[in-house]
Amino acid sequence: MANLFHIIFYQPIFNLLVWLYDAIPGQDIGIAIIVLTIILKFLLLPLTLKSMKSQKALQDLQPKINELKEKYKNNKEELAKATMELYRKDKVNPFSSCLPILIQLPFLLALYQVLAAGLKSSGFEALYPFVANPGHINTVSFGFLNLAESKNIILCLLAGVTQFFQGKMMSTKSPARAASKDSGSQDEAMLSSMNKQMLYMMPVLTIFIGYSLPGGLVLYWFAMNLLTIVQQLIFLKPKNSKVQEQIK
Repeated sequence: MANLFHIIFYQPIFNLLVWLYDAIPGQDIGIAIIVLTIILKFLLLPLTLKSMKSQKALQDLQPKINELKEKYKNNKEELAKATMELYRKDKVNPFSSCLPILIQLPFLLALYQVLAAGLKSSGFEALYPFVANPGHINTVSFGFLNLAESKNIILCLLAGVTQFFQGKMMSTKSPARAASKDSGSQDEAMLSSMNKQMLYMMPVLTIFIGYSLPGGLVLYWFAMNLLTIVQQLIFLKPKNSKVQEQIK
């Protein structure tokens, strides 16, 4: 299984990173990481759209689900049956938004390992014959930023701030939060409270974890968050009818 993961996920991504490092003028590993992140984000876009489509379908059903919760607030068994019937009638799978995310996990794990190896100038034996071996990767990016070193507070703060705005955009667009104020449901109030805690905890965790990671991994984290924000601005913009049609 480990060998299969290496061949299917790790090796192609590692070769792409090294090829980008060789091809980019000045051989800047920071730019190579950013470009690699953009490429992977683009390749995984169909899965992202599928996940967004499922999330949007669940959000559209939320008012009806709130009505069912109010109607069967004293009968959890009937509430469960009515909710499942609503999902069946509208052809919505409540777990379908999780599958695309799970499929992306091997890519993200491989990317983490690739960046860790690349910043140490190791693993060149995994290169394809047509990819030149640089022998050593210069981890200083943009002329001053050593991406092999940890404790880069500036990159950590940038990653944390973008993590906050990414979560904030999704939370403000979720009708479940607004509905919880009217229904008086304890479950919804608890969920809303947990979401609010996560909104502020995730950026703190991002900064805390990022402080112990090499700068190259934090740069990837920041670039991925920034791309996700741009993606949400494009695909969740109400007036963008053409793009909205893709996730309907």
